[in-house]
Amino acid sequence: MAKSAKPVKTKVKIAPTVVEAVGAQKPFLLVEIAYEVCQQVGGIYTVIRSKVPSAVAKYGDDYLLVGPWNPATSPQEFEEGTPEGQFGEAFRAFQAAGFNAKYGRWLISGRPRVILMDMNPHYPKLGEIKFDLFKHHGVRSPDNDFLYNEVVTFGWMVQEFLRVIGEQQRGKKLLIAHFHEWMAGSHLPSIRRQNLPVTTVFTTHATFLGRCLAMNDSRFYEHLGFYHWEDEAKRFNIEPQNLLERFAAHAAHVFTTVSDLTALECRHLIGREVDVLLPNGLNIERFVALHESQVLHKTFKDRIHRFTMGHFFPSYSFDLDNTLYLFTSGRYEYRNKGFDLTLEALARLNWRLKQAQSPVTVVCFFITKKPGSRFLAEVLSNMGIMDEMHKTVDAIGEQIKERLFTQTAMGQDPDLNDLVDDYWSLRLRRNQQAWKSKKLPPVVTHHVPDEDKDEILNQLRVSQLVNLPSDPVKVVYHPDFVTANSPLFGMDYDQFVRGCHMGIFPSYYEPWGYTPLECIARGIPAVTSDLSGLGSWLLKYMPEIQEKGVFISKRRLFSWDETANQMAEYLFQFATQSRRDRIKVRNDVESISDRFDWSELGRYYDEAYALAGQRAG
Repeated sequence: MAKSAKPVKTKVKIAPTVVEAVGAQKPFLLVEIAYEVCQQVGGIYTVIRSKVPSAVAKYGDDYLLVGPWNPATSPQEFEEGTPEGQFGEAFRAFQAAGFNAKYGRWLISGRPRVILMDMNPHYPKLGEIKFDLFKHHGVRSPDNDFLYNEVVTFGWMVQEFLRVIGEQQRGKKLLIAHFHEWMAGSHLPSIRRQNLPVTTVFTTHATFLGRCLAMNDSRFYEHLGFYHWEDEAKRFNIEPQNLLERFAAHAAHVFTTVSDLTALECRHLIGREVDVLLPNGLNIERFVALHESQVLHKTFKDRIHRFTMGHFFPSYSFDLDNTLYLFTSGRYEYRNKGFDLTLEALARLNWRLKQAQSPVTVVCFFITKKPGSRFLAEVLSNMGIMDEMHKTVDAIGEQIKERLFTQTAMGQDPDLNDLVDDYWSLRLRRNQQAWKSKKLPPVVTHHVPDEDKDEILNQLRVSQLVNLPSDPVKVVYHPDFVTANSPLFGMDYDQFVRGCHMGIFPSYYEPWGYTPLECIARGIPAVTSDLSGLGSWLLKYMPEIQEKGVFISKRRLFSWDETANQMAEYLFQFATQSRRDRIKVRNDVESISDRFDWSELGRYYDEAYALAGQRAG
């Protein structure tokens, strides 16, 4: 494959006095609207949730979140309360006008005020809502798309709530409404058309059309300037969603996105230049472990050792003290998430470690959700036998300890062969016999639907990464979430990450990239790419980070083969480091994590709101 052309850089213009202008603005209320308030659907949930403590500290009683009421998930995250203050007054007026909603607090750090819209009683208005979108904006709504119906009903309710609070605040405080994604901003064009007293900010975290194109075009960035957005939206049958996103972006006073890559995408697929970039941060305090970091790493690494013994040791064993754990995770988007590149780099790493006769074993986990997957019986059986063997060994240990102590105290010369009852000795032998297997350890922990079409499994077969005893690189494909209730791992994802040595995320399409950022926050070395928003941002603002444990794979100007070689070389260097050097790398990574706290990155949001205030007049 030839080297790709260098993408055109998008220049995001920000008025030089925009930050200073914040002080010159009259006081404002901030209403942040997202479909993932009090419910986790995708990555925006992490953005909003992690930003809340900083926003509450900054805006206090002038800050409100608005989301949809989901009776299946919202009750676990929401505490209903008595409406109070300026938002409570608006909520009561909203209810008096006949709208169903709930007022309370989101049960997360910062406990922000939230209003959740209950769309169900308002579906009889759906026909009128859709007709209005067609009449004024030319959006032809699908008939039986449940999610779309939910989204436009939610958007209409948000519009009416902003109408109420906007009228109440007229002449008092500026009202800024910040919409995240098309699912929150479906009625933003209507708000502008009706000239409601609201100043609007719209953020696209990834364009709807861009994600579809990137999944289906291996040369997405090279073709970006040549797509006809209307034709492509029709091809993917996403015309209504694409139009709502496009109109929201053009209607907003301030249009924002999360990285220069998505800004380029917006220029070509949405047709508007981005005003401000809003890089995503984290609430770093949530991840801080300070001097406990190395202790936590060892604690959770030992739990992963336990899984490794159960999965591999029935077939053959290797030195756990010389084993490294790598992982990649994310939604199942084989090429977008860089799973293909990761597998190729691992295959090349496998060859290099063999050639070097390295004593190191590398186990790489692929953590991604595939609906319909169910545990392999042999995997569960091995874990069950190992647990039983562990209990037996514990019982034998207790028996030996007591008898050895008693006989020693009596002045006898103990015969170790007589210290264990036949019952326990035979039970241990039966465990060992049941434990042994002539099969290779499976590369996947679950039955995967249509496994002959599964891209990860197919590439593993082609690459011959099938967990042979002679291969220093092993692969475990786990098509489910890692949770404390899992019979395989028995720990949360956060704990699993801390137990690993590196996260690998060389994405082809990644508007930002929270997974490598979460590794950084936990002091875990990570791989990202220059085609992810995070990687592009790091190259621009923190180029020195590659010396501190974060490797940015080059995908913009290099062929797939060249990038795979780069990654394999980096992984080989990491795998052959001394333990002392790996500890230093973890410390270096953790030392720069505070650069990604919302207390640092929140200033970009300040710029967006200041610019909105300027444009509101």
